[in-house]
Amino acid sequence: MMPWTHELNMPLRMLVTAAAGIGAALVGTFAHRMGASMNIPYGLMLAFAILGMSAWCARSRCGVTGLAVHLIFSSATAWLIAAGATGGDVLTPAGFNTDTLPYFSQHAGYIWLLGGIIVQVVLLLMPPAWFRIDARHADGVRSYRAAEETETA
Repeated sequence: MMPWTHELNMPLRMLVTAAAGIGAALVGTFAHRMGASMNIPYGLMLAFAILGMSAWCARSRCGVTGLAVHLIFSSATAWLIAAGATGGDVLTPAGFNTDTLPYFSQHAGYIWLLGGIIVQVVLLLMPPAWFRIDARHADGVRSYRAAEETETA
């Protein structure tokens, strides 16, 4: 069994990929500042993990083109939120420098915006074999044996 999104036709897979990119950017934008005030960037790590897993699924689902669509939609969402296109509230503060705030409070916004692009470009450079889902191994040994039996029959 393949994941249900892998069994859709290409336009629907691209639509799922675009929605996943937007969703990962939204969640990451809300999460990236967690711990920044204590100089412990666990929110950034969580945001990058969510974005990386979503981008991995995009490349697995639609190949390099899917990863490009994910990159475009996730980056556009994160940068539009940072630009204040959401109605004036700043969810990604960046561009200030003071000695009274911890390092990650000052720089978490820039790290999130640029790091989101870097994470996805790194996934683009990975070998295609890392993104294949083998249906024979999806359900464990039992499905592998069933697949072998159907191949030999």
